[in-house]
Parts: sequence; structure tokens; C-alpha cells
Amino acid sequence: MIRIICGGKKNVGAFLEIIAEYEKRLRKPYEVKWEFYEEEKLMRKLAEWPFDKGSEYVICCDERGKNISSDEYSMILTGAFVGGRDVVILIGGAYGFSDLVREKADFVWSFSKLVFPHQLFRCMVVEQIYRASQIAVGGKYHHE
Repeated sequence: MIRIICGGKKNVGAFLEIIAEYEKRLRKPYEVKWEFYEEEKLMRKLAEWPFDKGSEYVICCDERGKNISSDEYSMILTGAFVGGRDVVILIGGAYGFSDLVREKADFVWSFSKLVFPHQLFRCMVVEQIYRASQIAVGGKYHHE
């Protein structure tokens, strides 16, 4: 299971259709569950959250993180699942994450030095989850 915790409003409009299409294609353990929080509530929740390193692999999406390939991302997700851990992906609000949250995460992932609108970024994240799932099983979706 992959839990995506987001700051900001729920998915809307055409973005919902894109996200739903990729979610429809996903199978266990890559199924996605979304949680949405107002930005201030998200920051409070994460500051108090005791990131469970035993059962969760936490990925923090932040422009200050490490830029990786889709193949590397697939290996990260596969490794977490093989290790019996659920994956938690954090998508922050307009101001990103505190140093504390980035330090508590297992991996800080940067898509780019660019900043993306939340709705678009969520589509990109779920597409990369689908791509990772296809890489893991040798599917035809991803090719180099």
C-alpha cells in the first residue's frame, strides 16, 4: 500500500481523471490511498508524527532532495515492499517541508529544481508510481 499525504485541497477537475486512470491500472502493493490536510494542519501533524521506521518507508517530495531516475525509484519502492514496509509519500504545501520533516524521512525526493503546481505534481507522482510498478514487473510501459 502507498499512502500519499498532501498539503492543500483535494484533487479537482481534469487532474482527478488523470489520477484515476493511473490508479485504475495499479495493483497490490502499489495501490494508492490519499490523505489531504490544510497546510498548517499538515505541518503540525508531521512535526508530531513518530515516523514508524519499522513498518513505513517515508518519501518526502521536496525540491532540496535527490533527483533520481524512474528505475531507481522502482528499486526504492520494490525494496520497501520486499522489506514488508508500506510506503508513505509526503507532498507539502506551498512552502515545502521543515528541516525536521526532511531529516525524519527515509528518502527526500526531488523531481526537479523547478516548482510545480500541487495538482500537476500529484499527477506526476501517481504516474511515477505506475511506471515503477511496470518497471518492477518488466512491463512495456517504460522503455529507454
